[in-house]
Amino acid sequence: MMKSLIAAVWLTALASAPAVAQEPQAPTAPVAAATGAPATDTPILSGAQASADCGGLNNLAGRAFCITAPLGQIGALADAYIADFGTRGWLPAGGDDNRVVFVKRREAGGCDGLQMVAFYDTSKPAVAEAPAYLGFATIPGDVCADQTPAQPPAQ
Repeated sequence: MMKSLIAAVWLTALASAPAVAQEPQAPTAPVAAATGAPATDTPILSGAQASADCGGLNNLAGRAFCITAPLGQIGALADAYIADFGTRGWLPAGGDDNRVVFVKRREAGGCDGLQMVAFYDTSKPAVAEAPAYLGFATIPGDVCADQTPAQPPAQ
């Protein structure tokens, strides 16, 4: 559910079409992009609780600011966070199955980056009451800067 739901939420934010819930699927490891620091200025929205240890999952404690809510409510909560970030100038700009990447233009030029990842303990049954998590972390550097591809080593 998390994997499909976050992908649906991300596409919804980009296409402004209603999200469709799908069958549960196990997410991949949530943090694919480099994280800078936990996004501690993330609000705790209604229905969520702070989770300092990020559920002890995916080595995110100290690397992300995490909230928890029941798995059956995490999709709606992800929607609420996307809307909240939108009111603060963050735009969904990319992501994958269980991650949304946001960008925000800096006044002096360039962009800040933030990512929201969704995850739960896949070693336990995926039931609506099971704890699920959203983790928030900054992306270091200017995410709008041109990225020069790495040159292959000379042979």
